[in-house]
Amino acid sequence: MVRKQMILVVDDEPAITRLVRATLQANGHAVVTAARGEEALQLLEDERPDLVVLDLMMPGMDGFETLRRIRSRGQTPVIMLTARAGDADKLKGLQGGADDYVTKPFNPEELAARVNAVLRRAGGGVPAGGATLLRYPGLEIDLELRRVSVGGEEVRLSRTEWALLEQLAGNAGRVMLHRELLSRIWGPEFRDESQYLRTWVSRLRAKLQPDSEDGFITTFPGVGYRLEPPAE
Repeated sequence: MVRKQMILVVDDEPAITRLVRATLQANGHAVVTAARGEEALQLLEDERPDLVVLDLMMPGMDGFETLRRIRSRGQTPVIMLTARAGDADKLKGLQGGADDYVTKPFNPEELAARVNAVLRRAGGGVPAGGATLLRYPGLEIDLELRRVSVGGEEVRLSRTEWALLEQLAGNAGRVMLHRELLSRIWGPEFRDESQYLRTWVSRLRAKLQPDSEDGFITTFPGVGYRLEPPAE
């Protein structure tokens, strides 16, 4: 199973939201949507998306203010999506921290290509520092070769087990929220299936640390899971 990168689409026009969601899902992404800036900021905390597609003109908090607040919380890539084609608005968005700018009407496939390009530049899915090989006592995870070894012997993982491990290893040292893992691996419709996730984490633990319930994956009850970073 290929890792699904999560895209947050923020637009108050339902037709635009449906079009962008369908296009991005067809290109292999998981998608969550919001119609207002306030809702988008909450989803930013709950879902931790890899990228935000953000409309400029919205009721209440507009796109510029939403972008400012997104930037105050981190460096999640943002593509501005708007009917305003003026250079002044484009410059304001880019100076405010947007990574790209697409004007309406737009070609859906061009938007998908821009999303993929920004994600590549952002290096989504690669652990901090660019490491793709994680070594622990008795365990080695090679994200580039998609290989796991326990005690020097290669371990076969199912596609779902690998997708789960890839998420955890790609964010080693960070707590991955239940809803975040469920949305990225199985899709947003599974975001509340915590028991489903517990089952798969248990299966993964059985293969990575067969002799102990303690070890590489730490459980944060009611919150999520963290793959501990390798010792320096």
